[in-house]
Amino acid sequence: MTTKRDHGGGLDAAIRQFGGQRADWVDLSTGINPVAYPVPALSEQAWAALPDTGLVDRLHAAARAFWDIPNGADIIAAPGASALIAQIPRLKPAASVHIPHPTYNEHAASFSNCDWQIQRDGEAQARVLVHPNNPDGRLWTASDVKTPFSIIDESFCDVTPENSLVRLAAEPGSIVLKSFGKFWGLAGLRLGFAIGDPALIGQLREMLGPWPVSGVALEVGTHALHDEAWAEATRKRLTMDSERLDALICSQSATLLGGTTLFRLYQVDDALRWQDRLARHHIWTRIFPYADNWIRLGLPAPDAWDRLEAAF
Repeated sequence: MTTKRDHGGGLDAAIRQFGGQRADWVDLSTGINPVAYPVPALSEQAWAALPDTGLVDRLHAAARAFWDIPNGADIIAAPGASALIAQIPRLKPAASVHIPHPTYNEHAASFSNCDWQIQRDGEAQARVLVHPNNPDGRLWTASDVKTPFSIIDESFCDVTPENSLVRLAAEPGSIVLKSFGKFWGLAGLRLGFAIGDPALIGQLREMLGPWPVSGVALEVGTHALHDEAWAEATRKRLTMDSERLDALICSQSATLLGGTTLFRLYQVDDALRWQDRLARHHIWTRIFPYADNWIRLGLPAPDAWDRLEAAF
């Protein structure tokens, strides 16, 4: 029996209800950077050849340098962090896993599908920490990583690299996840990483099989991870834009609850009413089945701010 998922996105369903074409909409329901990394020119081999070990090695080397991965940790690239999340529960015999709520629900769904018992508190044999947490932006510390099997999902941590727990990746039983879909704004590239205990990463490598990542993703990822200047400039822009969003939304009697510089979580009087109001202006947002007064907004693209401001 699978766990029900609720996510951002779902723009097609919003269009069916509120009309318009996809190009008419501003999608603020995800935490994806609206100014994606500029994809460089790609080699012919990226499209035409099976990805060879040299491409993979170059990507892994760039990732080690960018994230300052400890020498004792292994790394594997995968077709998105979601592909890794689906496989991770299979690395250990099913037992109990502590997944603090609320958080990104694919972790609970994957563990549940593999017959693990999901706990929201108490002792467990495994623990999943989304760091920073989605949707409230909570940051965890090394002292929170205390189970024999520990998964730290840092899909949003590139906005705050000083808080990364990747230094723990070499510890037995530890895995740190990274995503290219959020900070880099390249969700369609389908590129993610697992960094951690070599024994566990070795198992994931066998599960994923040969050539799990396309040559296109390998080349783009390597180029992006070498571009420290873009990353630093992007962090500064995201900080300014998130502050601008807070000023706008809080001026409408909302209260900031948390988030990251890629998404903001607000408390409002009636989240469904807020979502409906903005959807009539073809602006899509994220609400939650477990909190009827929470609404989450990602950042508008530079040319979409006027649309959002006009909606209020």
